[in-house]
Amino acid sequence: MKKILSKIQLSEEVYRMEIEAPLIAEERKPGQFIILQLDTDFGERVPLTIADADPVKGSITIIFQTVGNTTHRLAALEPGEAIENVLGPLGQPTHIENFGKVVCVGGGIGTAPLHPIAQALKQAGNQVKTIIGARNRELIIMEEEMREIADELIICTDDGSYGRKALVTQPLKELCEEWKPDMVVAIGPPIMMKFCAETTRPYGVYTIVSLNTIMVDGTGMCGGCRVSVGGKTKFVCVDGPEFDGHLVDFDNMMLRLGTYRNQEASDHHKCHIDLQLDELEAKKA
Repeated sequence: MKKILSKIQLSEEVYRMEIEAPLIAEERKPGQFIILQLDTDFGERVPLTIADADPVKGSITIIFQTVGNTTHRLAALEPGEAIENVLGPLGQPTHIENFGKVVCVGGGIGTAPLHPIAQALKQAGNQVKTIIGARNRELIIMEEEMREIADELIICTDDGSYGRKALVTQPLKELCEEWKPDMVVAIGPPIMMKFCAETTRPYGVYTIVSLNTIMVDGTGMCGGCRVSVGGKTKFVCVDGPEFDGHLVDFDNMMLRLGTYRNQEASDHHKCHIDLQLDELEAKKA
C-alpha cells in the first residue's frame, strides 16, 4: 500500500499526485516509469511515467490524464488514502551526457515525463531549448518547471489561446534549420512523436521518442507492448520506453493501440469492472 501525500488538479482532466514510495524514489532515474494497480484481484495495471522524485522525502510524483475507468478512480482518491500496488522503477533510463545542443519537445501530458529528462540533460551541461504544446491554454502543464530548466521555452497551442498558434513541429523545424541541435527528445501522443521524427529526419538530427503502449505485466512476458523498431521486435517495458524515433514503426504501433478502444470507451466496460469490484467487496464483507 502506497499512501497518497498530495493531489493537485492541473486542468479539467489532468492531475498531479505525490505518492509515498521511498525505495522507488531512491532508485528512479529519468525516463523510467511505474505500473500501479488500484485493486489486486480485478484492477487494471496502468503504466505511468515518474514525473519527479524526492529521495529525501521518499516520494515520487506522477501526472496523469483521466481517460478510462482506472484513471478516473485514481483521480477520485484523496491525500491520506492509498494505492494498493505500485511497481517500479521500470524500463531503461534515459542515456544522459553532454550532447551539446538539445531540443526537448512535449505534447500535452507528455510534458510530464519530459521534465526529468530535460532537467538531467541541463545538469549534464547541455544547452536545452524546450517546446511544449497542447490543444489550448488550459491543457498546458508544467510551464514554470520547464521555464526554470530551459535556455529558451516555446509554447504552442492549436487554437492560439496561448503562445504561438502552431503545432510543435513548426518551431522544431525552425530550430533544426537555424540552431542546428545535436539531439531531439520528443514525448507526447504517438502522432505527434511520429511527425517530430519526420521533421528532424531530413536534417539528420538524432531523435529519441518515449513510447506509451498497452502494457500488462511490465516484464516483457505478455508481449502486449511490442513494437517494431528498425524492423526488429522490441518490448517497450523492458527495451524502452525510449527508442530512436527514425526507426519506430509508428503506424503499426498506433494500429495496435486502437485494438481495445471500443471496449475502453464503452459503458459496458465500465459497468463490468464496477460489477466485479462490487462482487469483490461483497466477498470481503
